[in-house]
Amino acid sequence: MTGPSARVLRAVVARRRNLWTVLVALVAALLATLIWLAGRYEDSQFQERLERDVNASVGDLRATFLRHVQSVQALQVNDPTPNSWNIDAASLLREQREFVRIEWRTDDLSVLSHVDTPFRSSVFQRLGRSSVASEVAQACGNARRLSGPAYGTSYFLPLRDGLGVDVMELCLPLSNSGQSAGYLVVTFALQQVLDNLLERKTRPNGQVSFTEGDGTRLVTRGPARSGSRVFTAQQLIDLPGANLVLRMDQWRSTPELFPNVLTALVIAMSVALMLVLALLGKDTRRRLRVERDLAEALAFRKAMEDSLVTGLRARDMQGLTTYVNPAFCQMVGFRADELIGHSLPAPYWPPESIDEYQQRQAIRLAGNLPPRDGFESVFMHQDGTRFPVLIIEAPLIDAQGLQAGWMSAFLDISEQRRVEELSRTSQERLQATARLATVGEMASLLSHELNQPLAAISGYAAGSLNLLHDAPQRDSPLGADLTLAMQRIAAQAERAGKVIKSVRDFVRRRDPEHEVLAPEQLVDAIMPLVNLQARKLSVRVQVQIEDGVPLVRCDRTMMEQVLLNLARNAMQAMDQPQITERLLLLRAYRVQGDGLRQWLEFSLADLGVGIAPAVQQQLFQPFFTTRAEGMGLGLSLCRTVVEQHGGTLRFGANQPMGTVFAFTLPAAAIA
Repeated sequence: MTGPSARVLRAVVARRRNLWTVLVALVAALLATLIWLAGRYEDSQFQERLERDVNASVGDLRATFLRHVQSVQALQVNDPTPNSWNIDAASLLREQREFVRIEWRTDDLSVLSHVDTPFRSSVFQRLGRSSVASEVAQACGNARRLSGPAYGTSYFLPLRDGLGVDVMELCLPLSNSGQSAGYLVVTFALQQVLDNLLERKTRPNGQVSFTEGDGTRLVTRGPARSGSRVFTAQQLIDLPGANLVLRMDQWRSTPELFPNVLTALVIAMSVALMLVLALLGKDTRRRLRVERDLAEALAFRKAMEDSLVTGLRARDMQGLTTYVNPAFCQMVGFRADELIGHSLPAPYWPPESIDEYQQRQAIRLAGNLPPRDGFESVFMHQDGTRFPVLIIEAPLIDAQGLQAGWMSAFLDISEQRRVEELSRTSQERLQATARLATVGEMASLLSHELNQPLAAISGYAAGSLNLLHDAPQRDSPLGADLTLAMQRIAAQAERAGKVIKSVRDFVRRRDPEHEVLAPEQLVDAIMPLVNLQARKLSVRVQVQIEDGVPLVRCDRTMMEQVLLNLARNAMQAMDQPQITERLLLLRAYRVQGDGLRQWLEFSLADLGVGIAPAVQQQLFQPFFTTRAEGMGLGLSLCRTVVEQHGGTLRFGANQPMGTVFAFTLPAAAIA
């Protein structure tokens, strides 16, 4: 590029470079200032922490010296003899390692008894105790003047190994009836006191020492270091009769980088930066116009892609996904960032079909064109749901006319399949309705034909009872058994007639005869038949009826038939050789209702093999049964009867095995 255009371009580039240079210089100055202020700020924070540590340590030392006084005073409790005093003093020396000697002195400071620490040789072997008599006299003089414990000045005792130890004297005056009775003198090592203090504190980066008031170090702990990064804090330990200073020296290798508050400086620098950015903004307006045109074109294309209900996916020649539109993401349940860049197998492929899909994609990537009208497949949603799709694929051609991959369009045909399934289901329901109509006609015919033999059975039973009542053997055991048997025959014949009448009324859609009953009445009515089949199948039956359950208004015969049918199904489910524990649990209890309405629930739980998932979906369909001798109408009729009474029938898994069938009935309103 030459001529005026080139000169303008070079001028724009030079102006932009100068502006960025000014911006970088301002930022560098800001950072340098922040670092310097941060160092000053961190130094002050470090010094404050060190002074707080010294204050806390001085408090610990004062508490330690107070405990020393209390432990020494305890030696004079109960007027000890010299022998008992020696024993107690030796025990105290074993507990307090900083004590090197305890003495019991008379009023004229002559030693009445003394005990040395067992942890080291006597510190007075070389010079003798008389060499420090003045320090003892000073401490006891302070104690006499203060009428309490007092300390003497520290002094150094050389030892035989060429070393030495700094010690102090603690003197406690004794009194008896207001009269002076001598002193207790304790000699303790300052180094041990300092070591005991630091055992509770971590000082990895400094030195701690006891000093005199003029700065002379007595004892130290930790390495010494000098330089500008060493920080010092000290505080006076005011002891009765003596003064001791605790000093801490610590150092830091490098300062911290970031302080907490630099608001004023940041505001000033921000104003300067805003001025520079304003100049940069003017320079970038020309570029923004071009970018705006490009963004509008991209937005128009994206709006078209987002408005599609057809899923779009682009892949390169290696099978990596390079693009998906929102419709495809919504279809499979994954985000775009979870799909873009993903290789085969795809996360929306069903696991059982991965091998088949891999072979199909290998053929596609080899260059074989798919059928133009597409092909059907099955995808898996992120939640595991499978759905059918129609896939239409075409080569993806780049700007140079070369194939860069494959573009695929996906149509979710779940709704189409659902409509087809509804049509098929409707046909099956029409067939089932026709069969139900035939069954209804057969039920009406059977009810009419069975009423006469049932009436005959009931009549013969009544006549037999009359004959037995007039027979001379009526009071014999055999007569009583025959009477009971005939009564049962008459009752069951009457019940069979009621069942047939209820079935006929049910088929003719007449209003059932409802009556108010207690749950015990329904259960007691079916128990003889339930127990009869239970003995045959070796099933143990348990009945649990909750106290205070409400009464129900229902068709007695139909509800007894529902309970009996569910009980028989439960016992037949346990008629398997591998089931050793056969238990049928029949319960009746109150359940929470909606508003002021009360409900009663019956449940029948067995320990059978349970219901397979494939069977659960069609369990209540008419004419569906898993038994060769079954008709497939029992559960369907039971659910219809329960729903006609305003309740619901459901089932679920029993623990540890088996199935629970439960149905609810609304409680009867008590007037």
